[in-house]
Amino acid sequence: MSEPRDVLEVDVLIVGGGPAGLAAAYHLARKAGAGGGITIAVLEKSREIGSHVISGAVMDPRGIAELVPDWRERGGPVEAAVERDDVYFLTPARRLRLPVTPPPLRNEGCYVVSLNHFVRWLGGIVETEGVDLFPGFAGAALWMEGTRVVGVRTGDKGRDRSGSPKPNFEPGVDIRAKLTILAEGARGSLTKGLTARLDLTEGRNAQVYSVGVKEVWEVPSPQPAGHVVHTMGFPLSSREFGGGFLYTMREGHVSLGLVVGLDYGDPTLDPHERFQAFKTHPSVRSVIAGGRLVDYGAKAIPEGGYWSIPRCSVDGALIVGDAAGFLNSMRLKGIHLAIKSGMIAAEVAARALLEGDFSGRMLRGFETSVANSWVGEELWKVRNFHQGFRGGLWSGMAHAALQMATGGRGTRARYPAEAGHSRMRRLDQVPPRVRNAGNRVSFDGTLTFDRLTDVHSSGTRHEEDQPVHLVVTAPETCYPRCTREYGNPCQYFCPAAVYEMAGSESGALRLQINASNCVHCKTCDIMDPYQVIDWVTPEGGDGPDYRYL
Repeated sequence: MSEPRDVLEVDVLIVGGGPAGLAAAYHLARKAGAGGGITIAVLEKSREIGSHVISGAVMDPRGIAELVPDWRERGGPVEAAVERDDVYFLTPARRLRLPVTPPPLRNEGCYVVSLNHFVRWLGGIVETEGVDLFPGFAGAALWMEGTRVVGVRTGDKGRDRSGSPKPNFEPGVDIRAKLTILAEGARGSLTKGLTARLDLTEGRNAQVYSVGVKEVWEVPSPQPAGHVVHTMGFPLSSREFGGGFLYTMREGHVSLGLVVGLDYGDPTLDPHERFQAFKTHPSVRSVIAGGRLVDYGAKAIPEGGYWSIPRCSVDGALIVGDAAGFLNSMRLKGIHLAIKSGMIAAEVAARALLEGDFSGRMLRGFETSVANSWVGEELWKVRNFHQGFRGGLWSGMAHAALQMATGGRGTRARYPAEAGHSRMRRLDQVPPRVRNAGNRVSFDGTLTFDRLTDVHSSGTRHEEDQPVHLVVTAPETCYPRCTREYGNPCQYFCPAAVYEMAGSESGALRLQINASNCVHCKTCDIMDPYQVIDWVTPEGGDGPDYRYL
């Protein structure tokens, strides 16, 4: 028998307290008057607004300047205005500086930011507009009536590992809303379920992702803040999509990371280990040597672009920000697009509230408005970018140059794409000499770190005695089939040491899931070759506690 649950009714419910969700809440409150009869609520699974947010980040201020024109005067936190851009091609021991910075990577007028700090600040000004913020409450399931979204159920708290209630059990709350805005970020679990249920990707390209693995360091000999470095080459091979970054911040902090496309072929490729190898390059080592690791994290990045954006409006709901794939992968930027998409959703919501019509027909105005805005214009110009790298780095760069010359078209009107996991090759298709590209590194605990050390630096914390939030729907696949065919790639692609193939006296292996390590990057949900891993929300408030990322 199900437990009785409280029911909360609101006008607009926003799931996700990142840039897109907070922008939607703030803009709607300003337009429709939260506190004057319109109720707006924001659910956020992290224990504090901002503590699950992670990005590079070099922010184009166009979005925040439209949302909050006096954002600088109101204390919007930035690390530095970008003062210098450099792009390097790396070999294992050398670097070659590009003589001309490609136009998409020129960041004049942009700011290096800690997105944690920025979102915390934004959450504060959203609250002053009468919006109800609910950190520590995870959206666990959509509440639907037929094909209409009518709200969200938040996750239960106080269940043990088997799912039985503990003495401190608290059932989730059913929140009924006239309109629900999904702003969960990349590969959000509610968005994933809604997309599958209503086939929102019909006629679209498959979404393709990258994983970004990042650390923030405090260094003894800081460079001037505002230096932005992007790299190609080492530690990735020319077969793999991605690159490194290093941004100098205030107070001797340096943000650095590696982005790896989740459409690689080698099942033993290890993004975390590749990132550690990146730090051993002389040009990176020279910046952080003698420093101290202060924060670590990882996140999925939606790279598919214009052709991979799903249908974003259904009866009773809209999808915004990274959840919808609003990201310019050529410019490596999505914060400004997330903010603007949230603002457009707010404007559509205000019209829907005025007319009392929350049908998909009414809400389709969101997609029209996005297409007609600078969001649509910017994404159209890079509509074929990621797909052009399907053949590797060198052909990808040629396609990118041609696309820039042809306004985003390239060699054809629409480049095809396929889900990244489908491109993973079996072990017998990958020669041993190229597996993981020879980039194995030793973790010295000073410059390079194993996963568990990095996870500790992320502040990640989960209640151990709760249902595992990484659901393997076909565990019999893991051994011996996956071991034989792919070598259990979950051991490699997870940047948090969640998955481990443990031995037994019989010699058989079994999958051990260390769920308490999870940093919520969703890489497992995206990259498992059999698609049998389903990431769902843990207890609200659990997960990483990012402070500088």
